[in-house]
Amino acid sequence: MAELRSEEEQVEALKRWWKENGVSLIAGVAIAAAGVFGWNAWQNYQENQASAASARYQQLINLTAGTQLDTANVGEARDLVIEIIDNHGKTLYADLARLIDARLAVAQGDPADARFALETVIDVSGRDYVKGLARLRLARLQVAEGEAEAALATLDTGVPDALAAQRAEVRGDAHHALGSPREAGAAWREALDLAEAGNQPLYGVQLKLDNLGLDNSGLDNQELDS
Repeated sequence: MAELRSEEEQVEALKRWWKENGVSLIAGVAIAAAGVFGWNAWQNYQENQASAASARYQQLINLTAGTQLDTANVGEARDLVIEIIDNHGKTLYADLARLIDARLAVAQGDPADARFALETVIDVSGRDYVKGLARLRLARLQVAEGEAEAALATLDTGVPDALAAQRAEVRGDAHHALGSPREAGAAWREALDLAEAGNQPLYGVQLKLDNLGLDNSGLDNQELDS
């Protein structure tokens, strides 16, 4: 009989515990389940967004792959850039789309718009390599626009070492534009050395050096003959 009473007491204690804590327990389970469901839904949303951004960026690449772009393709591509930025503004695809937009703006004879796109990447991107690419292209644009001093300043504001060969090439372009052939030659030789060390192709730099008329020491050939 004592064992029976003990079991009855345990049942009564369990009933009292459930009455006091059952609602909280159910609520806790429901909250936990909702959290798991919400996290999974968020993950699915993120994956879908990434897939959409990737698809739109690939479409942009396909539109701009050729060396010759007609007016219709350029217009469609630039509209697609706006769509990618609006819908996926914090992704790498938005940064890369802005870089492409700068090239398209140059093709349309709009250097101001190209400059804006590149400066936006520099200002808003959280990716150092992409910011470095934007600085390189901005410096090239500045050289083309007769702003060689500004180009040199741009190159000094932060281009990663992975782009050191390209940085040296653009620095040489800037010095050449400023009428400093020795500085230009030194920068272009550095670019070739860096490209060779990094096993990176760097086209056209040797031709620039040949056209400069300097020997390996950096002296003008006419100076050697005098």
